[in-house]
Amino acid sequence: MSGTRSETASPASGTEAHDPDFPERFRQFMRTGWRDSPLDVPRRAEAPNHAKRRALLSEAFPGQTLVVPTGAERIRANDTTYPFRPGSDHVWLTGEHEPDSVLVLTPTAGGHDATLYVRPRSTTASDGFFTDRGHGELWIGRRPSLAEKSEELEIATERLDRLGAVLDGCAPSRTRVLRGLDPAVDAAVRSGGGDHDRALIQVLAELRLVKDEWEIAQLQAAVDASVLGFEDVARALPEDRAVSERLIEGVFGLRARHDGNGVGYSSIVASGPHATVLHWMHNDGSARPGDLLLMDMGVEGRHLYTADITRTLPVSGLFTPLQRQVYDIVHRSQRAGIAAIRPGIAFDEVHQTCMRVLAEGLADLGVLPVSVDEAMARDRITYRRWTLHGFGHMLGLDVHDCARARKERYRDGVLGEGHVLTMEPGLYFQPDDELIPAGLRGIGIRIEDDVLVTADGARVLSAGLPTGSAEVESWLATQRAAGARLPGGGNGLAG
Repeated sequence: MSGTRSETASPASGTEAHDPDFPERFRQFMRTGWRDSPLDVPRRAEAPNHAKRRALLSEAFPGQTLVVPTGAERIRANDTTYPFRPGSDHVWLTGEHEPDSVLVLTPTAGGHDATLYVRPRSTTASDGFFTDRGHGELWIGRRPSLAEKSEELEIATERLDRLGAVLDGCAPSRTRVLRGLDPAVDAAVRSGGGDHDRALIQVLAELRLVKDEWEIAQLQAAVDASVLGFEDVARALPEDRAVSERLIEGVFGLRARHDGNGVGYSSIVASGPHATVLHWMHNDGSARPGDLLLMDMGVEGRHLYTADITRTLPVSGLFTPLQRQVYDIVHRSQRAGIAAIRPGIAFDEVHQTCMRVLAEGLADLGVLPVSVDEAMARDRITYRRWTLHGFGHMLGLDVHDCARARKERYRDGVLGEGHVLTMEPGLYFQPDDELIPAGLRGIGIRIEDDVLVTADGARVLSAGLPTGSAEVESWLATQRAAGARLPGGGNGLAG
């Protein structure tokens, strides 16, 4: 397993055409004279939470061997890889972020024993220390030992190269694996396959639906960083000249990288008619005075929980009367949806609440060709021509969190305390839509907040960013007056 993974993900130095050769005398020289440096690996305060989650998973599959890999690095080109992002289920169960690690839950009489199989250090004891560009510590820095990793995460650890022998002894009919993350694990693990493995995916997704207090704190931190990122963008957005969508993307990305792990998904920065494209990710246009600028962006925190926030701003500083009319419809829809959220309410009821406000607004604009009730009929949904998506989705370690849960626990289910979801209605009038008045064409507006379901209602985690049209105008003016800034307290965009 480990040999195959090493060859495909991180070639050794000397294997590429641009590499120098390492003669034996140089190798001998490199093997000597090194002192092993200490590594301060603090114990994770959240480790007990991970243990509780493993216990919940254990209860769901008594007597079954469960295999959950973190994933393998993917080649971008030749000997370079994409930035690694660990599998969310593995992170939720262990807190581990390194590639190639594999969690195995082995059944016992009282539940399961958990073992984390990790790649051992590539130390001065082997040539890999200086020849292995993917794992050699002269290339990538000091890595934790197995003992240090065990102490950090409060879980038993074992060498990755011993995993194969363990898996060979597992009965396929009583083994479930999370497939699609690590080709080496997929090839090595025999399981019941199909529905057998799918049950593990579904159970993990459903267990992750309810966030504990530590997870809520991570989401709030990601949201707070995102609020700062939107402020950074507003401060850098000129009102009297065009600016690149990619510059706006970059300003937010700087905050995301400084305050978190990076962005939680590809940022959407869509100005003018680009805002009518739901997943506009080219970000290669310009935001011009008079445009509406739709920005769907979120910071992924250092523990990999992500925010997901959308704001639509008038580049000139003030909405035109028609822009404001459309914006206020979307805002009313969002406020109605948030007001409806509480434990026990059907997900679909929240959806219908938001959509009816949009349909009524479309009628006021003279867009609907039928009555509101006819437009809302489930066999017609005429209003959806101008708002293709639903009101929102679950949020957590993934931007579209828990997407593999069964429908009856998600879209066809009810909300519960501890759920975190987005509230993001929108209206999109395509430039080439001949069924609407010409003045509406090219207007796209979405307003998105991140919302926690509480015991008696909802708490908007992203309340630090205003949503009302007048409040947005005032906020934008305040941010612009404050001037551009860098994360960390710097002023200006350079220096």
